[in-house]
Amino acid sequence: MDEAPKRGTYSSHRVRQRQRILDAAEKLFDEQGIDRVTIADIVKGAGIRPSTLYEYFSNKDDVVWGIVADVFADGAVRAKKFMDAADTALAKISALFEFMADGFTHSPSKIRFMAQFDALYARQWSPERLLSLEARVNPEGLEYFSTLVREGIADGTLRPDLDPELTMHAVINAVVGAQRRLASLGNRVELEYGQPVDRLFRETIRILLLGLRAPAQTVDVRDSNRPKARKQK
Repeated sequence: MDEAPKRGTYSSHRVRQRQRILDAAEKLFDEQGIDRVTIADIVKGAGIRPSTLYEYFSNKDDVVWGIVADVFADGAVRAKKFMDAADTALAKISALFEFMADGFTHSPSKIRFMAQFDALYARQWSPERLLSLEARVNPEGLEYFSTLVREGIADGTLRPDLDPELTMHAVINAVVGAQRRLASLGNRVELEYGQPVDRLFRETIRILLLGLRAPAQTVDVRDSNRPKARKQK
């Protein structure tokens, strides 16, 4: 009976130690750039011995992917909270975009990290590694978003001419790309365009939602005001 608390305490210690390493690395990556940070920098930033880091991660790449896994896992939980109250497919997609906009306030450093990750991923990592991680963290993957489009077409909130797979791949890439670019440029965007990052991003998603939305059922005012012809007796 006495062993259980000890095992629990040791397990909690390992979770905290791992998170300590990831937090230190993420801070350094944000300040200096992933390419410039070394394992020695992470060890110093976390206040641990090198041997301690290697108990959890084999190299810097593993640390980077550890942060990515945490970003995905946390994002999946938070996105679900935003979307749970939505009752239509369009409302769920709007809630998902709102979650992404909230990232500029809630976790801008994580968005900047993912922008750096994208550049490294394009140069040196295989799609299989990312797909494997996505499948582990969120088994439904992009298929869930395709399902949302199908639901939206069925419930009449989304355009009937949308291709579910193509639409959500295009939309997710557009939204994620805009989010990461704006976050990585930061106040340079405001200096260049004269608009705050958050406002530019929200306008981006507003325009995308207009493109997804089913045409409204409108009444021609001219027809409604026109006197009706008398029926022939």
